[in-house]
Amino acid sequence: MYKYGLLVLFMIQQVVMAAEVNLYSARKQALIKPLLEQFTHNTGIRVNLVTGKADTLIKRLEIEGKNTPADMLLTVDAARLMRAKDLGLFQAVESDSVNETIPSQYRDADNHWFGLSLRSRVIVYASDRVSPESLASYEQLAESQWKNRICVRSSSNIYNQSLVASLIAHKGVQMTEAWAAALVNNFARNPKGGDRDQIKAVVAGVCDIALVNTYYLAGMLNSNQPAEAEIARQVSLFWPNQQGRGAHMNVSGVGILKYARHVNEARQLLEYLISDEAQKWYNDTNYEFPVKVDIDSRDILSNWGDFKQDGLNLSELGKHNAAAVLLMDRAGWK
Repeated sequence: MYKYGLLVLFMIQQVVMAAEVNLYSARKQALIKPLLEQFTHNTGIRVNLVTGKADTLIKRLEIEGKNTPADMLLTVDAARLMRAKDLGLFQAVESDSVNETIPSQYRDADNHWFGLSLRSRVIVYASDRVSPESLASYEQLAESQWKNRICVRSSSNIYNQSLVASLIAHKGVQMTEAWAAALVNNFARNPKGGDRDQIKAVVAGVCDIALVNTYYLAGMLNSNQPAEAEIARQVSLFWPNQQGRGAHMNVSGVGILKYARHVNEARQLLEYLISDEAQKWYNDTNYEFPVKVDIDSRDILSNWGDFKQDGLNLSELGKHNAAAVLLMDRAGWK
């Protein structure tokens, strides 16, 4: 009887220990932890969160190998998700609800990673100096009319790399390199700072237009710092390529790791992150567009109106990332 009691106790301990999932996240804690706490409240599954830079976490997973404590990797940008897949870090996940919810272009064809929320890299412009009628597409930014008028981040920024990778997928290396060289010639200054800095530079008159991710502008518009919100109100957003393929899209996304010890719990977390509750949270808190199509956007996002999205499968961003980095270097994009 004593041995039987110990066995029961051991089995209970194992069940309790299994009710957790370990997540490596490249998202800042404030942008993910409240959602994870809600998941724990709903399911009783504890989420152990480790945050860090995406490239650092990927390298850590490579080093840890089979000994990694992590069950999932969450990061931003499809190119990083593809890099993790190519390194053999993920495992395939079969979930009908996930496949039915996430459009095919926003998830891996082999079910190794899944987009959770969307953002677009768009043009913002000085409302008092630029007419929206003078804007059309990413390609048009290479025209001479924009000489000394464009601000953008460094070529080391993954969002810029993915934009260029999307152009390679659509136009090929040769045409994209010619575009990039002409774009660099139109820079108002050497690239520096983040997306918010580009918006501030437009308002300061350093440049007239900039390339930024949508959620940065939305975050500034809703800032609790009046001066920052006022700066954001002085620029307007333009959706590029609406007469063609549509605006460039990217994702935050997640995959279950190859050596995950809590696969069932990880699958439950994945399915929660595409639930209506989680998708609405991404929209309301992070100012990102839901990957689920029937979630209403909050006022800031809906005020920008409907727009045509590029239907490119985002695996292409990872496929062409290396070529994009080399191309940008050759074009003189610092």
